[in-house]
Amino acid sequence: MTLAPSRAAAAGAPTGARQRPRRASRSVTGRWSRISYLFVSGYVLFALAFGILPTLYAVRMSFTHDDGTFAGLSNFVDAVQDFRFLPAVGHVAAFVGVWLVSLLVLVTVLALMVHAIGRAWLSSSVRFVYYIPGALAGAASVVLWLFLLNPTVSPVSAVLRAFGFSTFVETIAPGNLPVIFAVIAFWSGAGGWIVVMYGALNSIPVEVLEAARLDGAGAVRTALHVQLPMLRKWISYMAIMSLAAGTQLFVEPRVLSQASHAVVPNDYSLNQLAYLFAFKQGDLNGSAAIAVLLLLVTLVLSVFFVIRGGLFERD
Repeated sequence: MTLAPSRAAAAGAPTGARQRPRRASRSVTGRWSRISYLFVSGYVLFALAFGILPTLYAVRMSFTHDDGTFAGLSNFVDAVQDFRFLPAVGHVAAFVGVWLVSLLVLVTVLALMVHAIGRAWLSSSVRFVYYIPGALAGAASVVLWLFLLNPTVSPVSAVLRAFGFSTFVETIAPGNLPVIFAVIAFWSGAGGWIVVMYGALNSIPVEVLEAARLDGAGAVRTALHVQLPMLRKWISYMAIMSLAAGTQLFVEPRVLSQASHAVVPNDYSLNQLAYLFAFKQGDLNGSAAIAVLLLLVTLVLSVFFVIRGGLFERD
């Protein structure tokens, strides 16, 4: 008879013990949730101040005259009918096409090769070497390439002469610019993306790769049928971010234009044209219209990559 209460107490003890950890876990989860909002708030404030609000202001300017009255689509019509607009569109499209294809293919291949290196110290060293050019600012990177592209002083002058370029002007001829700008952009930005893709490859479960090896798949088949499908979202993300950066082409043609005494035109890209509209012609509304058009095209292409890459699909 005396054992019944103790058994009941013993039976009831685990229940209370179970309840306390649940309450504790809920409080810990709530605390971390509040802290996460605190960390995100900084990004949200900067995005509002330097992203969303300037965009809304540019949209407003693109639909108004200088005096603030509603202009309809007249600013867009004037910008599109400008004789420099379509050539600038063609230049940016050619550069983005060359750069995106080379970036997506070469970065993915290089990341797979680095990931396949068996020794950790060698893999880390290679990634560090790839990342070094990204530490240079855009203008500094272009200044460095001014020397590399000049056959008279370039350390790779033999390569330039093999392509038939004997002077700096011949090297930066307008027909060569999309490839030149793509090489400069790849040299300065590919290293960071290789590091990102390397991290994505590390997220693939080891069991999946081991199962592929047990099935007799070599390195190439494993990359094509296992790793690449699992990298689809990361490749899509790289395409979206690189597209957004590529359409903003400005520093490279501007520096080359100044260095070549306008051999490269100062209205080569859409951003340069928007700059001329705003600060040379005093047409801020037309400049805003070009910026909004560029934003719309970028958004449409980004949506395409999001859908094709399944960026927001759950695994």
